[in-house]
Amino acid sequence: VQIIPLPVEYKTYNSSYELVQEMKIIHNLDAANLENIIAPFNDYLSVKYGFQQLVKETGDKATNGSLVLLLDKDNKRIPNEGYNLKVTAKSIKLEASSHSGLFYGMQSLIQMVEDPDENLKNPYIGAAEIRDYPRFKWRGLHLDVCRHFMPKEFVKRYIDYMALHKYNTFHFHLTEDQGWRIEIKKYPLLTEVGSVRKETLVGHGRRSDKYDATPHGGFYTQEDIKEIVDYAASKFITVVPEIEMPGHALAALASYPYLGCEGAGYEVATKWGVFDDIMCAGKESTFSFLEDVLLEVMSLFPSEYIHIGGDEAPKKKWKECDLCQERIVSEGLEDEHELQSYFIKRIEKFLSANGRKLIGWDEILEGGLAPNAAVMSWRGETGGIEAAMAGHYVVMTPGTHCYLDHYQSNPETEPLAIGGLTTLEKIYSYEPVPDTLNPVQAEYIMGAQGNVWTEYMPNSKHVEYMVYPRAAALSEVVWSPKAERDYPGFLNRLQKLRVLYDYMGLNYSRVEFDGER
Repeated sequence: VQIIPLPVEYKTYNSSYELVQEMKIIHNLDAANLENIIAPFNDYLSVKYGFQQLVKETGDKATNGSLVLLLDKDNKRIPNEGYNLKVTAKSIKLEASSHSGLFYGMQSLIQMVEDPDENLKNPYIGAAEIRDYPRFKWRGLHLDVCRHFMPKEFVKRYIDYMALHKYNTFHFHLTEDQGWRIEIKKYPLLTEVGSVRKETLVGHGRRSDKYDATPHGGFYTQEDIKEIVDYAASKFITVVPEIEMPGHALAALASYPYLGCEGAGYEVATKWGVFDDIMCAGKESTFSFLEDVLLEVMSLFPSEYIHIGGDEAPKKKWKECDLCQERIVSEGLEDEHELQSYFIKRIEKFLSANGRKLIGWDEILEGGLAPNAAVMSWRGETGGIEAAMAGHYVVMTPGTHCYLDHYQSNPETEPLAIGGLTTLEKIYSYEPVPDTLNPVQAEYIMGAQGNVWTEYMPNSKHVEYMVYPRAAALSEVVWSPKAERDYPGFLNRLQKLRVLYDYMGLNYSRVEFDGER
């Protein structure tokens, strides 16, 4: 079968099911879920082949020529998010125990559609039986909209591309040194001041001192955020917001200088990298601010996890700050690393009290981890291994294999990127469960995620170029059985998926296709 990610089990047969305008959709679903599940398929038939909307009828028996969608929540044989699909010359039957399973079955069906040929005058789907379900429950892609702002319409398209590849978690990186991108009603300066930087570095951060003298800004209103979250939910994707703390916070400090140890002299960053100015851990007002912000964030994002960053927070200012030093003494802490741990544990308690869970970058392990916190392991896998061994949930996203801001081929011929070299094949070879974990510890690996930092991606077309087709490779890493993965087979299936990329207008990199640019 020409499907990415590769299904768990499949058989193909010699007959075909012809897609015709008269075919009916027979189903046992409520209207809203039905619409979400069939919309991408309907749209594809309509745009590509000129079909009108298909007729829908409730029922559970296949009639000749119908497409049957059946939800059976009590079917223990179909895992959550999984589906069984049977295509014969007469009908198509798709069964699942969850709405998301039906949705993923439809994504597979879209990829199976073949154009009319000399034998068949209609588009068709080859007869097949498929049993499919995901290997991991966290199948994530991330997007940094702070280094470069991305319009709401593009964020929705990004979600469409994710859905096609059966991703289910969108990590939305909303706050940074270089921009604050989410409206917070209680703190209007975060967007009035913090969403705009006066100019941006030109060229590579390590080799340039030129600036473009052009302000860069943008933010999402709370209405925009609701629209994005609802849109993602219609594609069975959870949006996990990230509000960075205590580091990567210059946009917040520029808006409300009292949040920093020195209390003045901050501006929204205009270059990349790590800055010494971070939120003060000694002031109670820092925690009041963060709790207020998180309350508004939680009201907009229903996700189980809230990402609080926690990475790259230099301790220089804390060492020089009387209030931070007083806090270290009064809380009986060893040093500034334990002060960061105190900071994160305090936020974790607050999130827990509000029925949410904290997730952060692996630096949150330093100085001890809050009891229910999950870890995103980015500096290699060491942090993830340590967290899993201690019984914490982990998302693997090591820079070596999961950073989609790295070059994908020869830097001489590629657009400027931060560095690294992470080819399609390298991503495809990634295994999220390290050998060092025993089977019990391995259960704590929730999955993996591709990260997209946009310092060197000034617009949406550039993002698409960096993310696809590499995210197609990662989608197979997080969905398909480890033993079935096969790179030449994947490349072959990718040729078919390109047809859909072209249909969607996706600006994917062609470097893996016969050396095309």
